[in-house]
Amino acid sequence: MCTGRIDLEFILRAFSRGADGVFIGGCWPGECHYITEGNYLALSTVHLARKMLGLVGAAPERVRLEYVSASEGARFAEVVNDFAAEVARLGAFGRGEGIDRDKLLFKLDHARRMVPYIKLVEREKLRVPVKSIEAYNRFFNSEEFDRLFKSFIGDKFEVSQVLSALRGQPRSPEDLSEMCGMNPSELARHLHLSALYGLVKFDTDRNLVSAV
Repeated sequence: MCTGRIDLEFILRAFSRGADGVFIGGCWPGECHYITEGNYLALSTVHLARKMLGLVGAAPERVRLEYVSASEGARFAEVVNDFAAEVARLGAFGRGEGIDRDKLLFKLDHARRMVPYIKLVEREKLRVPVKSIEAYNRFFNSEEFDRLFKSFIGDKFEVSQVLSALRGQPRSPEDLSEMCGMNPSELARHLHLSALYGLVKFDTDRNLVSAV
């Protein structure tokens, strides 16, 4: 299967079902068997997956993409063993980061729900015009990418968590901050904007926030 077929949803689903790491092996750029050059699409997907793992509080190193041709059996064994050692060092997913399992699954669930939107943002805002490993790595490790990711994905991910936490019952800002893993100032910013858009309302007498 072409690595271009590896969807962000597949990676996030693997972690939600108990995987401690995800390894993707594919053909070298320039040697793709398909005209789609799927290995570049896979590189973009892996960068986004690592960014999403960081957003939920997990180690981005738990996802790795390596290029290995069919004739590189020794190299394949080497990179797989190296990745296995890295995952062992990190420990069990969530536990190694010191994150409560239920909180982590809550965040992963929201990350998975956002995948169709993330793919739309990727197509419209995060395309790299030059197909080279260097160009892709340079863009996805740049301040420009960090800014675009926060604006179009990170903020919406956090708002989605807040609205989900409020579904069914009002909560205090302190409870929301704890549930969503946000610092109070960032939470206050999201609540203020959500209130302006009519998504939440405040009960100042009881210090509670509820969804509209």
